[in-house]
Amino acid sequence: MSLNARTLPADEYFFGHKACAGCGAALVVRHALKVLGAHAVAALPAGCMSAVGFNFPQLCFANNAMITPFAATAAVLCGIEAGLRAQGRKPKDCTVVGFAGDGGTADIGLQALSGAIDRNDDILYLCYDNEAYMNTGIQKSSLTPFGAKTTTTPAGERAHGCLTEKKNLFEIVCAHDLPYAATASVGNLPDFLRKMEKARDIHGTRFLHVMAPCPTGWGHAESATIDVAREAIDCGLWYLAEYEGEALSGEAGGRFTLNSRPKAASSVEHYLRGQARFKALTEEEVDRVREGRDATWARLEKLAAR
Repeated sequence: MSLNARTLPADEYFFGHKACAGCGAALVVRHALKVLGAHAVAALPAGCMSAVGFNFPQLCFANNAMITPFAATAAVLCGIEAGLRAQGRKPKDCTVVGFAGDGGTADIGLQALSGAIDRNDDILYLCYDNEAYMNTGIQKSSLTPFGAKTTTTPAGERAHGCLTEKKNLFEIVCAHDLPYAATASVGNLPDFLRKMEKARDIHGTRFLHVMAPCPTGWGHAESATIDVAREAIDCGLWYLAEYEGEALSGEAGGRFTLNSRPKAASSVEHYLRGQARFKALTEEEVDRVREGRDATWARLEKLAAR
């Protein structure tokens, strides 16, 4: 039976944490563990979720969980999986899962992740993307979008926030031809739960890239996290997609599927203006964001039509 808001288990595996009110990343971890169950083993690098989840003497995980070196999340996951396999544990009953932020994944942890995919180790890796190094003071990561104000990309007279474009992490991962990868968002929980269930039941390396708004770093109301995440999908600045590798899909080059399309009634400008981090953007810069959105979707449609 597919999980949804009515059929999710009542058991909580991530609770009593110290995350900020409205934290999107905490929602990612909480719901992912509900899908994976009590015997999942979690590993987290330095970041928001390890900072709020491991507070001596309190551990906020009901599952077995540990903190990894910042750059080594995927490598530690592979070691845990090898140890469990040596003990005769079955992967479906004991999923090895990593939760890492955008900086710990797209920047510091990318090498270990790439190596794990190359070996096709039997792990599940989730990147909760709040688009900056939020835990250490809101510094830019390579997944910070153009125009976003951070402490290392301030909005001043000459530059109105981040000057670079968001790294295309999902397609970089898919280029490895891993068994399964997907994008998801706390703005569409049914889609996220479906992809978690699918990833849980596949062997080999699986990767989920999940949008997780941060009220503190993004500058929106604590109660607006889900609405902001949903608006990003609707205006096309975040897309929902899946990739099934050649071995899983039976298709040369794998199968790429789009699960969402932008809604004509949803405005890129309205999404940007609703967050303090984009406050300094000019109309021309908003147009640049919109043009980048359109170029991305032209590429995505070609991938989906292969």
